[in-house]
Amino acid sequence: MSGLKIFEDANPATPILVTQDAGVMARELAPLGVQFERWQSPVSLSPEDSAEVILAAYKPYLDQLMGAKGAGSADVIKLTPDNPSAPALRQKFLAEHIHTEDEIRFFVHGSGHFVMHVDGRVYDAFCEQGDLISVPANTKHWFDAGEAPFFTALRVFTDTSGWVAHFTGDNISERFPVA
Repeated sequence: MSGLKIFEDANPATPILVTQDAGVMARELAPLGVQFERWQSPVSLSPEDSAEVILAAYKPYLDQLMGAKGAGSADVIKLTPDNPSAPALRQKFLAEHIHTEDEIRFFVHGSGHFVMHVDGRVYDAFCEQGDLISVPANTKHWFDAGEAPFFTALRVFTDTSGWVAHFTGDNISERFPVA
């Protein structure tokens, strides 16, 4: 089940809020400019489906989302434990970074943690199948799908060059391992 844990950035051992309520998650993340929604989609796909099949199945939703966000492109990212690049990709995503555009993800399958570092707090948003999260441009964050990652997500971009990270050099993600 989706969830949110909020910590003071100096105290990774004790969360100040823990919730699995999607409404509470959305309310707590909204002041950061983060959009969180649970989509009740009638689309039913297999994890083996191709990116083309997934994009076609979600086209009506993507068209609406991309129009609302002013986005220009969408793609599919899949990561499974048997992918030989999984450890290197995990390390890249784990480093705190920002983007110059909103980072928009919809989880088709699997799950992962979007962890934002804002104003002395760490917000660990655990997202799973059916969750949409949009992290505003220039928000410090990282992503972790664990040591055995399994997820398929739609990514929406305004910049057609795709996922471009600007790393902060802060090792805060090492102090806040997801559980």
